[in-house]
Amino acid sequence: MAPAAAAKGRSPEGFGGEEVVQFKLDGFVIARRLAGKDVCERMREVTRLALEKHLPPLELEAELAYPGAPGSTDTAGGRTIRRLKMALARDPVFVDFVSSPALADRLQQLLGPHVIMPLVHHNCIMTKRPQYSSDTGWHQDIRYWAFERPELISVWLALGDEFPDNGGLSVIPGSHREAVERTRLDTELFLDARHPENHSLIERAVSLTLEAGDVLFFHCRLFHSATRNHAGRQKYSVVFTFRPDDNPPIPGSRSASLPELIIR
Repeated sequence: MAPAAAAKGRSPEGFGGEEVVQFKLDGFVIARRLAGKDVCERMREVTRLALEKHLPPLELEAELAYPGAPGSTDTAGGRTIRRLKMALARDPVFVDFVSSPALADRLQQLLGPHVIMPLVHHNCIMTKRPQYSSDTGWHQDIRYWAFERPELISVWLALGDEFPDNGGLSVIPGSHREAVERTRLDTELFLDARHPENHSLIERAVSLTLEAGDVLFFHCRLFHSATRNHAGRQKYSVVFTFRPDDNPPIPGSRSASLPELIIR
């Protein structure tokens, strides 16, 4: 993905030139404290209420059965929620966030002048409980998506501290620029850690540390992973996906199954 040239007249809160270059080379960049305390607190309130009332649509840890998750929905912890879907429809605070100039300006710098938000992918609140959470292996967000080109950006907003012990993200810098053959992936399209060609790639991984309000922008081809939550408090993160307007979903695919939101 070729980032847009430095936008003239952009807001002073936009990325600096070196951050745009970092995204191009590493496949990710972090905007610290992009969301205010009041925004994060409102999102946490909405999340806590939805978890307490089990408000659909949602996804359970047991449904994916990643390592660490309950074996079935009928066992202990089997109703543990992994993801609250359709975040944008849960409260106006999420709409305000995705349409904020501070976010939209940065997306324009990375994607180009016209930015679209698919509602079918991500658009969710990720939760990790100290018990019954799971490990997510090395994967690319694009693995189950269908667009004309693999050129989308995932935006990850931390609603609290994120670090390795509580299941914070790890990434492999520059992996979005590498061609990884299908033979190096397992049946669920995770990197196969046993494959010898993947060893040097995984050794380049770095763990990220985020605080409430920090936003991680990362390329849909960037390999990333996360462990289960080994700390004492539940972790919440909000995740959305964005694309340039000239990269539409493939007709008839799941990626084309829901409307999209025009950001800019």
